[in-house]
Amino acid sequence: MTFSAQVKTELCKLPVGKRCCATAEAYGVFLYGNTFTPSEIKIRTESRVFGTRLDALTHRAFGLGFDLRPPEDAPGKQSYIIQDAAKLGKIADAVGYDRNAHLAHQINFGLIEEPCCSAAFIRGAFLAGGSVTDPARGYHLELVTGHMSVSRGMASILREAQFDPKDTVRRGNWAIYFKKSGAIEDFLTTIGASGASLFHMTTKIDRDMRNAIQRKVNCDAANVDKSVEAAAQQIAAIRQIERQEGLETLPEKLYQTALLRIVNPELSLAELAQLADPPMTKSCISHRMRKLMELGSE
Repeated sequence: MTFSAQVKTELCKLPVGKRCCATAEAYGVFLYGNTFTPSEIKIRTESRVFGTRLDALTHRAFGLGFDLRPPEDAPGKQSYIIQDAAKLGKIADAVGYDRNAHLAHQINFGLIEEPCCSAAFIRGAFLAGGSVTDPARGYHLELVTGHMSVSRGMASILREAQFDPKDTVRRGNWAIYFKKSGAIEDFLTTIGASGASLFHMTTKIDRDMRNAIQRKVNCDAANVDKSVEAAAQQIAAIRQIERQEGLETLPEKLYQTALLRIVNPELSLAELAQLADPPMTKSCISHRMRKLMELGSE
């Protein structure tokens, strides 16, 4: 089961609340569903738990059921359809549409003035037209509808709720989306998916921790590579001095440093400095190595 499906399953298990909230949630489903016209309402889904919630919402909000619904064991995507004129008229009246006029796909903000109804409306929209990426793979949540005015209205609702959604047009559909983990977690909490929000948060923490560890490992590996390369150059310079003049010709401090490096080719300068007798600072041994490098290049 995808993360989106898990989120929607959690939402569908929420109790169907007050009639006003059930109306708002069903309204969100209709506007973000497949078909919402004066002659038909159609919602297509392969989720049986969503289908069960659709039944509960329409009964609670409008006191009616679907004209056509799939058998319980039907595989794949199935349709939940209302075509009865009387039912469609009752729904139009409930959401504030003129049943005799052309159905305008715009949000009736009067239905979602209360915070609970606004959250229910957004939940319905997400159930019908939303998706969210598994946080282990990335951060992306979106709501997609075929109606520009609906998408713009939803953006206004979300901004009023202190969100900052982005928007885009994709293949003739309008989408609003979030790409910040914090905004996605707050959105999920708002619509009632607190479990999914917590999972998203903990997964983000784990992912950030793994990335931080990987960056540290990469940084340490890069530093080791640099140390190994520097040591190889130092040893090459020392061997050059040995071939040309002999190490015994070096001043005592440089001689001891040269021997220390040859015997310990794998150590960093800081580690070599601690092995010296007496121990010295890293800057001191670094200065001596630069002198050896200069002598070896002459």
